[in-house]
Amino acid sequence: MSFPTQRPRRMRGNPALRRLARETQIAPQDLIYPLFVREAIAEPQPIDAMPGQVQHTLESLTREAEAAIKVGVRSFMLFGIPAGKDTQGSGAWIEDGIVQRALRQLRDAFGSDALLIADLCLCEYTDHGHCGVLDGERVDNDRTLEIYQRIAASQAAAGADVIAPSGMMDGQVGAIRSTLDHSGFTDRAILAYAAKYASAFYGPFREAAGSAPRFGDRRGYQMDAGNVREAVREARMDVDEGADMVMVKPALAFLDVIRAVAESTQVPVAAYNVSGEYAMVKAAALNGWIDERRVLREILLGIRRAGAQMILTYHAKAAAADIPCWDEMG
Repeated sequence: MSFPTQRPRRMRGNPALRRLARETQIAPQDLIYPLFVREAIAEPQPIDAMPGQVQHTLESLTREAEAAIKVGVRSFMLFGIPAGKDTQGSGAWIEDGIVQRALRQLRDAFGSDALLIADLCLCEYTDHGHCGVLDGERVDNDRTLEIYQRIAASQAAAGADVIAPSGMMDGQVGAIRSTLDHSGFTDRAILAYAAKYASAFYGPFREAAGSAPRFGDRRGYQMDAGNVREAVREARMDVDEGADMVMVKPALAFLDVIRAVAESTQVPVAAYNVSGEYAMVKAAALNGWIDERRVLREILLGIRRAGAQMILTYHAKAAAADIPCWDEMG
């Protein structure tokens, strides 16, 4: 009988060997925690479609950030829900806007221990729910860029370390970089939502942020799910315009896009494990159909393995607390 000379099973034989041979690792500092903060509420409001997530008050936001920092998550993406909306989305750039107040409060509370990332878009702030200024029922790209510039300057002045434009307007990174530099914020980084697809996975987020469009959809500015080369082009354009990092969103249905963007750019790549992906895991776990801890481990490792250096995920705090126990899972 001929026996194999190569035996890959040798390196799987016990936990120490598996740890030694593991190619992909995740640490709490690789995770970014998206948080919602809502104006004019007295208590945190649960988000039905996202079990375990809430619309925070300023006070509960600070407590949640503190709890995340204790388990090693120090990066936060902030989304604001204003008390009032208008056609221009003016709540996005005013000095006492909800995100601006949240940025100042978290900066005062944690100093440099927290990395504060401000999502820059208009969908939460406009009464029509689209990501820019309208010309009839069409988003006017260049007029929107002028407003994005105002928002970026306001967010930077309030203490954001990173500005993250998510509206998918052509030229948004260049416009924001120019404004930041001319306003004295040359040290603020830009995380560009370079490849943001028009996805059904955003449904729970639209409940959480109150950002569903009142008419039409966003396919005229967000990307078509069938395209990969376009994503690479978008990422390269954003880098040329001054992006310091680029993002692919959503993550799980677009792992090939994460890989393509990571191989085609020289900047860090982020992936957004979005609300619908979170909700599916939570729903299946609540029904007893999956082992949530093990599934989450596989999801995050898969996103990282595809090429993402950082992962935005609503699981961030729970995952970070559980990472020391991952070796027990195999």
